[in-house]
Amino acid sequence: MIRISSQQVFSSGISRLQELNASLNKTQQQIATGKKVNQPSDDPVAAARILKLDQEVTRIETYQRNASLAQNRLQQEESALASAVDLVQRIRELTVQAGNGSLSANDRSSIAEELKQRLDQLADIANTQDASGEYIFSGFQGDQPAFVKQPDGTWRYNGDEGQRVLEIDDGVTVAISDHGKGIFVDVPAAVSVKSATVTTGHISDLTLDNSQALRNAFGGAVPDDLTVVVAADGSVTVENRNVVPADVLTTDPSPLQVGEEFEVAGLRMTVSEDTTAGEFTIGISDKQSVFGTIETLIAGLESLDKTTPDGQAAYDALIAESLINLDNAQESLILKQTELGGRLNAVESTQAFLEDSGLYTKEIRSELEDLDYAEAISNLSFQSFVLEAAQQSFAQVAQLSLFDRL
Repeated sequence: MIRISSQQVFSSGISRLQELNASLNKTQQQIATGKKVNQPSDDPVAAARILKLDQEVTRIETYQRNASLAQNRLQQEESALASAVDLVQRIRELTVQAGNGSLSANDRSSIAEELKQRLDQLADIANTQDASGEYIFSGFQGDQPAFVKQPDGTWRYNGDEGQRVLEIDDGVTVAISDHGKGIFVDVPAAVSVKSATVTTGHISDLTLDNSQALRNAFGGAVPDDLTVVVAADGSVTVENRNVVPADVLTTDPSPLQVGEEFEVAGLRMTVSEDTTAGEFTIGISDKQSVFGTIETLIAGLESLDKTTPDGQAAYDALIAESLINLDNAQESLILKQTELGGRLNAVESTQAFLEDSGLYTKEIRSELEDLDYAEAISNLSFQSFVLEAAQQSFAQVAQLSLFDRL
């Protein structure tokens, strides 16, 4: 015969009631949180997988924020450059207008005044700030304006050449800024006369018609500048003094002469007939700031005297060079716009990928974690019923004693 003490009966009953109550509490907690797994002990394997999925969701959301930031910065830069392109186009139209030979001095002065306003507008665009107040074209010096007006009234670049990048996915980075030096300052300049030692005379109609011919003339390396030498007898030679001894591109038996248009290695020009002996230095591979181009144009409109042959030639050269420089500046802006478009496409593709990855990860996590309310409520009803029945049975057993059996 097995003897069961009253203490064993009570302990067994209480243990059973605790188990049923724990199951009921667990179901109630699941219904309250909407989750099947609220602590690792509920399902250790599922809990471990949910933890990894939570980390993956956090990683994806971080990259999504970075991608959104990159998109905003690039769109802001793209908008600024679009405004700059339109502004340079207006300045070009004014330059063409200034080249009209019938304009009076007052007309040219009026054009110069509008150019000053457009120049300030361009500086405002180049000093665009993002939502946090950083200057987007200042490189790493975002707390400093990209362009600062100097005491002499000219605009100078104030930032550095840094380019900020942002990681938008594992191993995927995108540049989210471009320094103003590369966009507005280091722009190819028109071939122009940089200096001269002649007493009188000038070079007109100076253009580079064939850049490949110029490269071929120097073995593929275009010199920074060339020297046009005018002799006392009116003969002209073109020299490359970047090497020793200098390369002379034009010699007898077909010497070039003042007053005649000629072309040397793709470079076309006319040396005026009244030019005295001396030299002209021609810039070939120079860079120009679009600000400097506009400033030079304004100064020329206000100061050049068109009543003399040299003054008229200088004015014509100013207009021609300004148009080429403005075209180059506009091309630089458009090329950067195209580059930005490529970056924006990459960001948008990454955003789409991250969105899909996030949805997939959350779906898997939901399958492991989210509660089936219908099933849980059914379980709760059943567990409540079982617990209530167990409590009633335990209460009846607890009232029994040995004398009830006698």
